[in-house]
Amino acid sequence: MASKKVTACCKALIEKKWTITFVESASAGKMNYEFSAVFDSGKILIGGMVCYHTSMKEDLLHIPPGTIEKHTAESAIVTKLMAQNFHLHVKSDVCVALTGLTTPGGSESETKPVGTIFVHIVFPEKEIAIRFLFNGTAEEIIDQAIDAVADLILEEIKK
Repeated sequence: MASKKVTACCKALIEKKWTITFVESASAGKMNYEFSAVFDSGKILIGGMVCYHTSMKEDLLHIPPGTIEKHTAESAIVTKLMAQNFHLHVKSDVCVALTGLTTPGGSESETKPVGTIFVHIVFPEKEIAIRFLFNGTAEEIIDQAIDAVADLILEEIKK
């Protein structure tokens, strides 16, 4: 069942007649699923792609060779390129990309601990990029990130 924030976001997207797509890494498709669980989501949800491994990011999303090695897969620049490149091929009014660290063993560091999530959203007239730091289990981090994305989209729709 979708959270109240996701439900409110979907309703606002439906009212605005905006479509949405997702390109996910850390959330591994859960964001797409959450938005699909809302009544009438078929009016707005185009779909999405899970790009967990570096090879998918490079091969399917055309992240330039060396970019991930230099910046890591969980970085603002990779998240931005994921959103922009996916949006070029799968048209929607809103395109959300999400990467991050939900468990140890990735590119975490003192300045980028587990719980760091990068979000990049392409809107019709602008793009926004935000870095979050959440606490909790992997699932709790992902749920918080999805609600944060819903809030960001709602804020933009209300402008």
